[in-house]
Amino acid sequence: MDAGRAVTQKKIDTKKLATLAMMSALAFVVMALSKLLPSVHGFLDFDFKDVVICIAGFIYDPLSAFGMIVVVAFIEMFSPFSDTGIIGCIMNIVATAAFCCPACWIYKKDHTMKGAVIGLLTGVVLLIAVMLAWNYFLTPIYQGQPREAIADMLLPIFLPFNAVKGGLNMTATLLLYKNTVAAVFAAAHNKISRHGTCTVSGLTNNNSSSWIRVTLKFLLNRQHLHCCSPFGTFAFLTIY
Repeated sequence: MDAGRAVTQKKIDTKKLATLAMMSALAFVVMALSKLLPSVHGFLDFDFKDVVICIAGFIYDPLSAFGMIVVVAFIEMFSPFSDTGIIGCIMNIVATAAFCCPACWIYKKDHTMKGAVIGLLTGVVLLIAVMLAWNYFLTPIYQGQPREAIADMLLPIFLPFNAVKGGLNMTATLLLYKNTVAAVFAAAHNKISRHGTCTVSGLTNNNSSSWIRVTLKFLLNRQHLHCCSPFGTFAFLTIY
């Protein structure tokens, strides 16, 4: 019996890892497409990869979401979509973690729409607070601007930008939550093993994995992201 449980757990871990890898690739594509949007004040960019990461965290747990955050930010740092180096990578991790991890943690405690709303609202508030502090203390260093100039931008520019960014990510996550995350959990809970534990086949076989593969293939073809690029290699390894 113990051997059977060990095999089942190994299958679950493998499927979880594969699904997180595919969702990380999708998050990278979403980030790349977000770069097509106009910047605010020349250097503030909207980024909707947080939506994909939040959904992954809702399906699994905050630690899985954080792992995705680090992986995607690290790959982005070496991609043509980033020119801010290690500082930008760290800021990317801090900003996304401030939004996603609290939301996923609260939702893990309360698997309801109410829990999702409260968690995402908390994430928006923390995102605003963390990014105001980041921009005040660190932006003058790596942009070479006087701190007084950055301080003058906190309320009229940084605060509304991060509020809108967080609000848009929250709205998109809630819209997808209703139609995908709830269905995924329902499918998962309908497939209970003989040991009384919930298997994740409902999460990976015909639900989340399938639409992630289809989306990645479509975007790879549409955006001409070839397998010779770092992301192309990563994406093809996860969808095939």
